[in-house]
Amino acid sequence: MIRQKNWKKRLTAALAGGVFILSTAAAWAAPVELTLDEAVALALQNNSDIKISESEREKADWAVSEAKAGKKPSVNYNFTGSYTDSNATKLNGNKENYDNKIALTLPLYTGGKVEGSIEAAKLGLKSADLGIEKAKQQIKLDATTGYFNILQTANLVKVAQESVDGLTAHLKNVQAQYDVGTVAKSDMLRSEVELADADQKLIIAKNNLELAVASFNNVTGLPLDTQINPKQSALAYMANNQTLSDSITYSLANRPEVAQADANVAVAKQQIKIAGADKKPTVSLTGYTDWNDTDLPGADNDNWGASVTASYKLFDSGLAKSKVRQADAGLNKATEQARQSRDSVQLEVRQAFLNMKEAEKRIETSKVAVDKAEEDFKIAQVRYSAGVGTNLDVIDAQLALTQAKTNNIQALYDYNTSKAKLDKAMGIPVK
Repeated sequence: MIRQKNWKKRLTAALAGGVFILSTAAAWAAPVELTLDEAVALALQNNSDIKISESEREKADWAVSEAKAGKKPSVNYNFTGSYTDSNATKLNGNKENYDNKIALTLPLYTGGKVEGSIEAAKLGLKSADLGIEKAKQQIKLDATTGYFNILQTANLVKVAQESVDGLTAHLKNVQAQYDVGTVAKSDMLRSEVELADADQKLIIAKNNLELAVASFNNVTGLPLDTQINPKQSALAYMANNQTLSDSITYSLANRPEVAQADANVAVAKQQIKIAGADKKPTVSLTGYTDWNDTDLPGADNDNWGASVTASYKLFDSGLAKSKVRQADAGLNKATEQARQSRDSVQLEVRQAFLNMKEAEKRIETSKVAVDKAEEDFKIAQVRYSAGVGTNLDVIDAQLALTQAKTNNIQALYDYNTSKAKLDKAMGIPVK
């Protein structure tokens, strides 16, 4: 009896465990539902580009600390142990000597080299901060376009399925009329060919949807086989009332690439200052204490001293001049790159803005075309059923309806993605 109860308990536990595993697996395989904002937040959290930019920022921060160390005192310890065999050491017997010296050095004046290095490092840190914002804006754009791509391909799958359904229903109608001898066999064959072609397009549309989901998962850091269900069922239209002039003005003031280019110009100016420091004297203060003895470790005979050292290169074979000339060329290069950056940003804004406006116009015209194509398809079906229309009329009307719906979806996709590209081109900060 006890064994029977234990057996029942083990069976119950095993069944419960199996149900738990199956339910967990089902939950894991369940599609992930996301809004656009959630998709962007997920991408910002998981994408490696931001982590790389943050590492660059940390590196730049330590570079500032390194540069600042040039103005602070340094302490060195030196130990020297020597053995000398000479006539003098044979007379006094002191062949061994051990010396310990601690010296503190403080730079008083470096000709502006240290100050220039500190300022250049701070500008590098600023550029790294801008790099993080730049990465965020790009990731937001990638996540947004990926999300819209899922919506677009999902809607195209729906349109392709509607086309298959419509042609299937039409084929049944043709088959029925062919069976009673009211239409030719060519009508049925043509309808079958069009249905097969629609099936092919549906297969391609479904594959494009799977590819769009995988690409989106790659951007957001999700497993590539994760199923995504956008909470937004269709591409929406929200008017953008910005002007091109205002968009360009905003981009020049806020785009990270423009600010980075300006920072590079400022760094190049500091490099000229650093290179020119080699033509100036340097002054440093040194204080030391020294212990030496003939016995290890040489801790007796305490001495100390302090000195101020001024150094100036009278002749360096043109080394300093060459460095200054290189720095001048670097400034010219940075200045031209800054100008190119501004031109590129303005062009990018203009392209995104004009593409957005062009897509906006197509949205309304394509919507009207869908309404007319639906009406035309219904009329063609009725005419064919009444025997006054042709099979070709129905097929052409179905193809026109499919194309009109596809054009409308494409216009909405182009508008939304162009709007997202405009936000990125303008340098709108990522919240």
